[in-house]
Amino acid sequence: MSVSAEKLRLLQRQARGVAAPPSVSAPAPDAPPDAQHSLEQLRRLLGVRERAPNAWAMPRAPLDRDLPGEEIAPGLRLIQQHLACESPTQALSLAFAKRAEDSVDPRRLLFFDTETTGLAGGTGTRAFMIGAADWHRDPLHGDGLRVRQLLIASLAAEPAMLRAFAQWLRPDTVLSSYNGRCYDAPLLKTRYRLARIEDPLQALDHVDLLFPTRRRYRGTWENCRLATIERELLRIVREDDLPGSQAPAAWLQYLRGGGAGLLRRVVAHNHQDVVTLAQLMRRLVEAEAASPH
Repeated sequence: MSVSAEKLRLLQRQARGVAAPPSVSAPAPDAPPDAQHSLEQLRRLLGVRERAPNAWAMPRAPLDRDLPGEEIAPGLRLIQQHLACESPTQALSLAFAKRAEDSVDPRRLLFFDTETTGLAGGTGTRAFMIGAADWHRDPLHGDGLRVRQLLIASLAAEPAMLRAFAQWLRPDTVLSSYNGRCYDAPLLKTRYRLARIEDPLQALDHVDLLFPTRRRYRGTWENCRLATIERELLRIVREDDLPGSQAPAAWLQYLRGGGAGLLRRVVAHNHQDVVTLAQLMRRLVEAEAASPH
């Protein structure tokens, strides 16, 4: 015997534990066998449906939280790489920077760049990564460019990063950057002051490559952003590069428990930045030497 639509709705409500409306009577204990059988079927079907998400859900892959390098202090990672290349053997003239009487020993140069939580500056902006490159003779790999990066994976690790970077600096170190004189160096000085650590940058010479690059190539290309100089002058094409504007979000996402994939791309971006600075310095020296005077 078939069950009417009204009784079927009643059976569905009973299977879910919902009381029947006053106008509809629940099946009596002596209800027809077909009605009792239908009720049991509905209960089984609803039970399967409620259990299905837990029983059939695919297991989640473990979250990727792996960061490159080694932890040298709680929350602070050091990433190092040696790039085999021919290092300059003679002093580099700084005539390209309007310092015709000055030259610098290549071994004293430290090319650096920071990744920060914003571009506004001030006490609310912090550097979460400092990258640096210098020409270095490695005991194992020989001559080349040494790239070192400091990355903090927690806010509490900032003082340790600042102290580690200070250890890379000597009294005769010459800093080199791209707009670092106006942005990176002042920001780091602020962070040293807030951390109550002596500022190691104050007394150092600083050759900012942005201004001589602008003087020489302004009007040649659409702008003098570092990415443009890489592409047009140095013929460097980045693959799968994460724009610097996305770096703060990638770091904050990791701090909040997210994956490390985007943050690893920030590390790669910073690595290429400091390598580019070393190449750009040599190109500017060569271009100035070849210019008619």
